[in-house]
Amino acid sequence: MVLIADNNLQFILEFAILMQIAILLLFNLLRMSLSRVLFFSLILGIGITALFGFDMLALFIPFLGLHEFTHTYGPIAVMVFITAWAALSTMHEVGIGVIQIKRLVFLMMILVTIFGGLVHRDFLILWVLGILLGFFLISKSFRQKSFITLKRIISVVLISVVAFVSLEGLSRLLSMSVISPVLRIERILQNAIPSLQLVIHNTTLWGHVQGSAFWGSLDAGSSSGYIALPVSLILTFGLPYQIFFGTLVTKKDVIDYFVPGIYGFAFDFGYIVLVLLLLWCVFVICLGLKILVEYREKRERGNKTYLGREALLIGSLAGFISQAILGLFIINRAINGTALITFIFLSGMVVAHIILVKDR
Repeated sequence: MVLIADNNLQFILEFAILMQIAILLLFNLLRMSLSRVLFFSLILGIGITALFGFDMLALFIPFLGLHEFTHTYGPIAVMVFITAWAALSTMHEVGIGVIQIKRLVFLMMILVTIFGGLVHRDFLILWVLGILLGFFLISKSFRQKSFITLKRIISVVLISVVAFVSLEGLSRLLSMSVISPVLRIERILQNAIPSLQLVIHNTTLWGHVQGSAFWGSLDAGSSSGYIALPVSLILTFGLPYQIFFGTLVTKKDVIDYFVPGIYGFAFDFGYIVLVLLLLWCVFVICLGLKILVEYREKRERGNKTYLGREALLIGSLAGFISQAILGLFIINRAINGTALITFIFLSGMVVAHIILVKDR
């Protein structure tokens, strides 16, 4: 059948298109009131905090297993907490007392920072970037004094340094190299150059030089499995794609872990697909910002229809932009595998706002 994808790229495209359409339809069928958006954000926020807490405990209790939820749900966490904060800012603007709920949200954000930072250092980059972007968008939407000030930038830098030193000290005190940021940086530096050489010397317009991937002579020269949806999803549909798992994870790490996403997508799918991906990201961000301005204008004219949608758009934009920056320009793993589903989902949560309900 025509709709059955022949390789990873086709499967990703088909999955992305179906998810975008599904989110668009569902999003515009549901009533996005401000109270409903805030309620679900708080529920999801509690769930994410508990999930990250469990992930952190797994570092110290071996039989729990290592799950690494931060890669998958890190951008979702940004979306949820920024959405909640934007909704609370809207309520505060109309005189509703929300100080107690703000304290709860702030407490959960601190816990998420600790839990997620212990599990993955790259999560801290995503988290700090997403929160700063979110607060910046909130301040612009509500015409508040800019959240980003020199004092706050210095505070973030100092907190980052303290967190780095604390993690390294804790890793040495407990003899747990898995949480050592220094060891992680050394590993990346040691392997980044060979990984970049592999990509740069073998990437073509539509993939890479045939045989340069791990599969050797069996390599098709494109969609070799370095960039793919989760293995479980591929196996569920019984698709005969090349899959990295088990002992092959170390081979996938050459692309997945040691280079930014722009190199991973370029190597597996070619420069053409990379350019199209970057254009799509720019389109989603520009569209989201334009609609956010429209929401603000309607709110300032007294239209309260879009308050919930506005808060959700702010959160979705913060999550999407932070994941795009981390995944495409810092570490490919943040936008690959299960995290790729999250990225597609967040883009859908932004694009879904393109259909506006007519004013009553």
